[in-house]
Amino acid sequence: MAMKLLYAPTSPYVRKVMAVAHETGQIDFIEPVFALANPVGTNDELNAENPLGKIPVLITKDGPLYDSLVICEYLDARTHGHRVFPKDGPPRWKALRQHALADGLLDAALLTRYEKVSRPPEFQWDVWREAQLSKIRRALAAMEKDLPEEATIGAIGYGCALGYIHFRFSDIDWRSAHPLLGAWFGAFSERPSMHLTEPREA
Repeated sequence: MAMKLLYAPTSPYVRKVMAVAHETGQIDFIEPVFALANPVGTNDELNAENPLGKIPVLITKDGPLYDSLVICEYLDARTHGHRVFPKDGPPRWKALRQHALADGLLDAALLTRYEKVSRPPEFQWDVWREAQLSKIRRALAAMEKDLPEEATIGAIGYGCALGYIHFRFSDIDWRSAHPLLGAWFGAFSERPSMHLTEPREA
């Protein structure tokens, strides 16, 4: 039975789910269904599946799942192929720590973007936006010192977060400041799961 994924093509959280679906060999069992998620708008169809009005949402035979990490762990638990969540011990906690760092970077990046493109100019707060950019810079510095060694959920989180910065924040020259992270990102981006999910404007 195919699962439906409520998605938007440029969402880094959706990309994470799609990348895990590729890595675990389940992409052919997922039917993408476009769902517009607007931080200041309403989508009744989306809200019916996720009361928070956020994507992604994976609709399974047992009901909807939301939050990208929950969906990724669900896909990982049902695969007989490559697992992206280490089972236990230090490797698991490292992967989850890396994922949390990547998601925190994304949270700050999206808030920064919303401030710029969704809030009327007269209400934008430069001090608040700079605080979010500072979080991004600190996260990038921490990533440089904690590079993934395997294709875990942490690595996929890094790849999607860095991909979003590359896609939406071309003015941030993070590769020059963090050459080891830049080299890692370049190599990891060659994986089919990353290449096939690269964000593109419609």
